Amino acid sequence: MATKVDSYKKIAEFAKQLMSDTSLDNALLLIADQAKDLINADRCSIFMYDGDADMLWTKLSDGIGRIAIATESGIAGDTYTKGEAQVVNDPYKDSRFLDNIDKKSGYETRNMITVPIFDSQRKVIGLFQLLNKEKGDFDDDDLKVLTFFANYISGTLELSFLIKED
Repeated sequence: MATKVDSYKKIAEFAKQLMSDTSLDNALLLIADQAKDLINADRCSIFMYDGDADMLWTKLSDGIGRIAIATESGIAGDTYTKGEAQVVNDPYKDSRFLDNIDKKSGYETRNMITVPIFDSQRKVIGLFQLLNKEKGDFDDDDLKVLTFFANYISGTLELSFLIKED
């Protein structure tokens, strides 16, 4: 089992890969793969905030097409609104869970961890949502590692979106 220190070392090594490619799409794929590896999750979606539509939409999602939800919908919306990470180890018993996405995709979510991504002004610009830990439930160590990782990559995402707007 990897320790928290091992996870932080992986993040440092990951930085070398991330800095070698300036493409946002490639960066998102690297980020999602690294997030899954860090906490042994099956899937990762990266939701970004669209201020014009006041919606969250997946810039990247494993195994399903684009997902768009209102900022007040679901566990992802709650994470966005509160700006707080959440671990939900029994989502079907959580009234916020959007089970229609599982029904549409045929995927069964057993557990999830959702972590906000902040910009340099501490505004939430997006979030990670990782599903189905390989063994057992998500825990506080997973939350700490993924929160650190979200803070670590937030500047890269913010810069990529600023460059894209020019």
